Formats: sequence, structure tokens, C-alpha cells
Amino acid sequence: MRKSHEAREKLLRLGIFRQVEVLIDTCEGEDSLPNGLDVTFEVTELRRLTGSYNTMVGNNEGSMVLGLKFPNLFGRAEKMTFQFSYGTKETSYGLSFFKPQVGNFERNFCLNLYKVTGQFPWSSLRETDRGISTEFNFPIWKTSHTLKWEGVWRELGCLARTASFAIREESGHSLKSSLAHTMVIDSRNSTILPKRGALLKINQELAGYTGGDVSFLKEDFELQLNKRLSWDSVLSTSLWGGMLVPLGDKPSSIADRFYLGGPTSVRGFSMYSIGPQSEGDYLGGEAYWAGGVHLYTPLPFRPGRGGFGDLFRTHFFLNAGNLCNLNYGEGPRAHIRRLAECIRWSYGAGIVLRLGNIARLELNYCIPMGVQNGDRICDGVQFGAGIRFL
Repeated sequence: MRKSHEAREKLLRLGIFRQVEVLIDTCEGEDSLPNGLDVTFEVTELRRLTGSYNTMVGNNEGSMVLGLKFPNLFGRAEKMTFQFSYGTKETSYGLSFFKPQVGNFERNFCLNLYKVTGQFPWSSLRETDRGISTEFNFPIWKTSHTLKWEGVWRELGCLARTASFAIREESGHSLKSSLAHTMVIDSRNSTILPKRGALLKINQELAGYTGGDVSFLKEDFELQLNKRLSWDSVLSTSLWGGMLVPLGDKPSSIADRFYLGGPTSVRGFSMYSIGPQSEGDYLGGEAYWAGGVHLYTPLPFRPGRGGFGDLFRTHFFLNAGNLCNLNYGEGPRAHIRRLAECIRWSYGAGIVLRLGNIARLELNYCIPMGVQNGDRICDGVQFGAGIRFL
């Protein structure tokens, strides 16, 4: 029965069946064994063309998504998908083709064509990307890996007439061709609000060696540890960090830098409002780190226990981080000293709502500390919605 259940889960994961039922019965017939069993899988396939309409929640952003899907296109679980998304800050459409390896669904290949237009009011910036990318996903022992090539034509422009001169200097066209690798080790029981397990995610991206006029090396990581305590409480710690090194004579682009601050990272600060800025427009940074300690507990007196009340958690947190630019002519000690200066941090408490396995909402009362000139703070109540939280 266990093996049959595992086989059923693998069939459903292919994404080509609407329903899979398993029937287990004793063997009958001339060739049947005395203790033999017949295992029959009854499947109902999806239509050749399916449509979908749904809403998505990103990092403090919501969007409406319309999609068309051609499942099992050539009879080997291939899939072609067209998707249009209209959001509060981003509008996109794209065509993708997905091809798994026969007999090993975890090894798969994906080809994407897309156009994305995004607005970034914290930088008074508008960005339009038109690109193509290929991905190869494969597991190695307990790790998942993704190799990706991306070629994208980027168009940057000012979102408002009041945009600073630094933003106007960044405006224009660029062509980026990059190779990227991602490694993930994830033992958490849930991606949205885990109670146990750990996550390690490491990204590397190298641009410029396969064409284009943008050259850099970019490294970043994400670490999260979760420990279940008594009284159904959970202690969670997380650490993010990253570094961008321009290659060649050109400085880094505002579209490639890191950003920090907001309800999904260092709470108590406005969205991406930490670090270098010019006339109120935030320019991002080439190096950053952020860490957090969180305590999640059930609601006082456990209202709605065993039902709707279990979707809510009380949240106590302490966050800290810094974002800056580095002088790469200096040594590692100078870099560490620079990242340790002017640390922003905050603490507070609030309520967390888990929206199934899709996203989570946070309503926190935040007290920001270590505020520097130019930072925008959100002292008091702050609302956040998304998938990835510090």
C-alpha cells in the first residue's frame, strides 16, 4: 500500500492527470500466485487545453493571473503554458515549455520567453525586460540544483518627473547575458510557516562572458533554522547575505543591485528604503546582510483551536541588517568593518496569518532603531504580504 501510494503521488506530480485512483485486489486467473495481488491504477487525463484564473501574492504585491496550458503535449508529460499577469507593481506575459526526463520527473528542462514591466516607486524607476531563458533542474543526493542561462534586453526609465539625476543616468537600454546556478537544501515541513527543519539556498550569477554589455559576479545566500518548543511555540532564526562585484570598467546597474528594508525583510523600515540614495530615490547596494530571530506562539487562550484559529500565530521578532557599497581595492577586513557600520535594527510583535501553502500575511507593531540619514521608517503598525520573509 505504501509503494502504491508513492506511485500515485508520482503520477499526480506529472501534472497530466486530473484524478488517479488505486485498486488493490487478490490475484485471479491461471497465472495468479497464492498470495499475489493485482494493483490497478485508474487515471483520468486532463483536457488537451485547460485555462486558469487566479490571484497571486508576491513580496508585498498582489496580481491577477490568466493562463492557458497544453498538458502532455507530446505524450511524455511535456507542458506548454501561456500566462498573463497584471499586478499592483508589475505586468508580465510569457510562454514556457517544460520537458521532464522520462522516468525521472525531478530532472527537467524548461524554456521561457517573456516580457515583464515593473514599477519601483522607491527608486522612481520603471523597468521593461524582454528575454529568453533556459533552465535545467536536477537533484544530487539531498540537494536540488538549477542551471540557468538568461538573455534579456532591459529598458530603464524614470517613473516620475521628480526622479533624481542619478536615476536619469541609469536610464536607457542594456543587454544582459548571464549564467546562474542555484543550490537548495530544504528540510522544512512547510515553506510558508515552518515548525521544524532548515533551509539553505545559495545563488551564483556570472554575467558578461556569454555576451551582452553588462558584466558582474553576484553571490547571495539564505539560511533559516526552525525549532519547535513547548506549548506549540516555534523559534526561528534566519540570515541573508550577498555581494555583487562589477567586472570591467563599468559600474554596476541599479537593476542588478541588492535592496533591503520593508515588511518582508528588516521590518520597521519602508519598502527597500535602506542604504544609498539620491534625492529620496534609493539606488541599492553591492553588498548586504540581514538577520532575524522570531518566536511564533499560538493565539492567547487558543480561540478556534483545531480549525480557523490554527491559521493565526502570535509573532515576536528582532531584525537587523545593513546595505552598502564596497571598495573592492580594500581587503576583507575593511569590507567586514563597512558592513558592521550603521546597522539598522528593529523589534516588535504582531499577528501572522497563513494562507494555506500559498502565502502569509503579517500585521506587526514595529519599533525601528539605528535609523540613518535618508532612511524611511514605518514606526508603528506595518502590514506585509508575501512568500519570502526574513
